[in-house]
Amino acid sequence: MIKNYIKRTIMAAVVLFSATACLDDLDLEPKNEVTSAVVYEDFANYKNVLAKLYGGYSLTGQQGPAGRGDVAGIDEGASSYFRTYWMLQELPTDEAVLAWVNDPGVSGLNLMDWTASNALSKAMYYRIYYQITLANEFIRETSDEKLSGRGITGQDAELARMYRAEARFLRALSYWHALDLYGSVPFVTEEDEVGAFSPEQISRADLFDYIEEELLAIESELAAPMQNEYARVDQAAAWTLLAKLYLNAEVYTGEALYTEAITYAKKVIDAGFTLHPEYEELFLADNDNAQGIILPIAFDGINSQSYGGTNFIIHAAIGGSMVAADYGVNGGWGGLRTTKELVALFPPAEEDDRAMFYTDGQELEITDISTFTDGYAVTKFKNITSEGEPGSDPTLAFVDTDFPLFRLADVYLIYAEAVLRGGSGGDVGTAVDLANQIRNRAYEGEFGTITPAELTLDFILDERARELYWEAHRRTDLIRYGLFVGNEYVWPWKGGVMEGQAVEPCRVLYPIPFDDIIANPNLDQIDCYE
Repeated sequence: MIKNYIKRTIMAAVVLFSATACLDDLDLEPKNEVTSAVVYEDFANYKNVLAKLYGGYSLTGQQGPAGRGDVAGIDEGASSYFRTYWMLQELPTDEAVLAWVNDPGVSGLNLMDWTASNALSKAMYYRIYYQITLANEFIRETSDEKLSGRGITGQDAELARMYRAEARFLRALSYWHALDLYGSVPFVTEEDEVGAFSPEQISRADLFDYIEEELLAIESELAAPMQNEYARVDQAAAWTLLAKLYLNAEVYTGEALYTEAITYAKKVIDAGFTLHPEYEELFLADNDNAQGIILPIAFDGINSQSYGGTNFIIHAAIGGSMVAADYGVNGGWGGLRTTKELVALFPPAEEDDRAMFYTDGQELEITDISTFTDGYAVTKFKNITSEGEPGSDPTLAFVDTDFPLFRLADVYLIYAEAVLRGGSGGDVGTAVDLANQIRNRAYEGEFGTITPAELTLDFILDERARELYWEAHRRTDLIRYGLFVGNEYVWPWKGGVMEGQAVEPCRVLYPIPFDDIIANPNLDQIDCYE
């Protein structure tokens, strides 16, 4: 299967391309070691190097699942890119709590009282810049001038340019995560000299402009929608990221760009994607066969083993009286649950197929975050195929379930929200139809159908939670709606108290790690974290 090929390629690249991991080392050519100069002489290596860039979102080091980590000074398994991103997007919201309150950084996220030394916020920051460093080097080494100088021409050169465009997308993706999570951050591109230096800090608005310009510049160089290999970037992925960027532009820059959000959402909608008919199959071990996933983060129980990503989400969500084998794994880690606010979005009288909660022996109220049976468990992600078989790893220790980073239903809801917020180029009738396509999949018949009068911004926020919970959107959504930090909306343990309370407004952003502030005199910290 293509999925397994891509994942084997990622693992091959982990071994091949470890020399570009550190800016300080890129200009060295030590004896008996693989160097960038050697790697890039042979075009046959280029795809493997690109696979290393993709692999950085799911894997953590040079061997997997742990040992020889890419980033020093942090726990390798706990600090994987999409495990950490997921936690920063979900734990400070109404969608998730994590019982492991003694693990570094966890309580700070659960209670929304993190500091500039929070281990998980630091891990995310350093993973982002590790990815940017790898992407910068690949982009630098695949310039037209360097390709020509190495005698790489014709079809190989065209492929190299497409690979370069994909690397630029991946860099833009990581910079978008930096923009959304941290705001104003250090800025480095392939134009900067190789070697150790102190990068300048870019403003949030300027970083927004840079990401937008990069995505627009590569649009024509990427594969057409659904024409690239599985789990690789195509034009639809770039359009989706642009739509998400524009939807949140008012938060990032102070300027609303809802018309642009509609424009790029429409490009995706018109590209030929369809909603997968069975919602639950989007989160199973063979979801590489599911329709409507625009860009996944690929995982494989044999070829790309990791303690992060969906392996973390599935294992950590199992505990209490749950039977791990029912979810295709060899044991539960007794960590993740959800709050009563998410549960309440699925009224018991309505049979919404998306309501995937385990309640046997679980309390709805969370009186003690460290007790797994406080809070309903979530059974959305499983290492079981649509045919009811477990994933490929015979030990059931590692999962095959891919993480659906970008999905068509998200784009439908972006379109609807942007229309309601006043964007031009769309219409309410289409927005209602798109919302009803999502809801009619979730309900028997047309029980969930809404009318134009029922399509409100509040409805969209709630529908995003029902459709996209535990997919790492909630923090960004609550911030866009102005509900993340204040008293207008609270949930259990927001602000460190069981009933919930407001937190400081500055917590819409995470702090730049204290270590980086000390090391780089060009950086300024957000005031309340100083």
